[in-house]
Amino acid sequence: MPTSNNIHDDNIEGKTAHALISEKTWFAVYSKPRFEKRAHTGLMEAGIDTFLPLIKTLKQWSDRKKWVEEPLFRSYIFVHIVKSDYFKVLNIAGVVRYITFEGKAVPVPPQQILAIKQYLNSEEIIQEGLTAFDIGDKVEVFRGELKGLTGNLVKIQGRQKVKIEIESIGQSIILTIPKSYLRMLKSGTK
Repeated sequence: MPTSNNIHDDNIEGKTAHALISEKTWFAVYSKPRFEKRAHTGLMEAGIDTFLPLIKTLKQWSDRKKWVEEPLFRSYIFVHIVKSDYFKVLNIAGVVRYITFEGKAVPVPPQQILAIKQYLNSEEIIQEGLTAFDIGDKVEVFRGELKGLTGNLVKIQGRQKVKIEIESIGQSIILTIPKSYLRMLKSGTK
C-alpha cells in the first residue's frame, strides 16, 4: 500500500504538489451507506478537518414523531486536507473512496463549501422569483447567502424551490430560494 511519501501528483486534479504540501484543499469522499456520522467522527478523531452537512427532518414511526439530523448529501463527507493526509482519510472506517473524475480526486471549491454552510444556517424570507428557467440550464446563485454556488438546474418545484446539481460532487440539493437569485451561466463558464 502506498504511503503519503510516494503519492503520485496525478492523484489530485488541478493542484501542484508544491501547493498541496502547504495548502489545504476541500475534497468530497464517499462513505458506506448510512455510515456518514461514524465516518465523520472517525475523521475528526484522526485529526482531519471535516464537514458533514446535516439537516433536521421530522421522522414518523408508527408510535411517534421525532426530529432527527440526516446528511444533506447521503454518503458524502467533505474533508479539508493537505497532501500528506490523502491516504490517511482512506484508512478511516466507513470511508470508501474520494469522489473522482477520470481517476483523479476532484477538489471542491471553497466557495461551494461556504455556500452549503450558509444554506444550512439561513432562515431567509422567501419571495417569489420572476425569472423563467429551463431544466438543464447552468445556473449561479448571484445574491443572498448562497452567492457563488453554481450547478445545473435539475428541477423546478413550485414557485420558490429549485433543485440544483452541484457540479464538483455530482449531487443535487433542493434550495428554497427566490428564482430571482439565480442567473443563467453561458456554456463554458465556471
